[in-house]
Amino acid sequence: MRTMARIPDTPKVARRREREKRTISNMVAIYCAGNHEATARTETSHAGEALCPACKAIDDYCVLRTERCRSMAHKTSCEECGNHCYAPAQREQIRAIMRYAGPRMITRHPIAAIRHLLKK
Repeated sequence: MRTMARIPDTPKVARRREREKRTISNMVAIYCAGNHEATARTETSHAGEALCPACKAIDDYCVLRTERCRSMAHKTSCEECGNHCYAPAQREQIRAIMRYAGPRMITRHPIAAIRHLLKK
């Protein structure tokens, strides 16, 4: 199996990559808190929030996909990207998470929500 080496990020792209990982991780945590029992949330998200094991798996998947994104320097959002990194099942799962967590982000993480809406 051949692997392609990724060009190191510029400081600006590295900050954006970290911000995107935190944002998606916060969205997964909001979804988990609203849909799963508190006693089931035994794992910790990339952003430091409590998650159930199933949500931890999708959080890890999203963080990994963001780390490996080759279009971070010039893309506006994953949905508009020509190269879909997520497998179809995970894409549907993250859409459900974003539909639930998106409107709630403005009260939990207002700056991240505004940046996400502005696609920056």
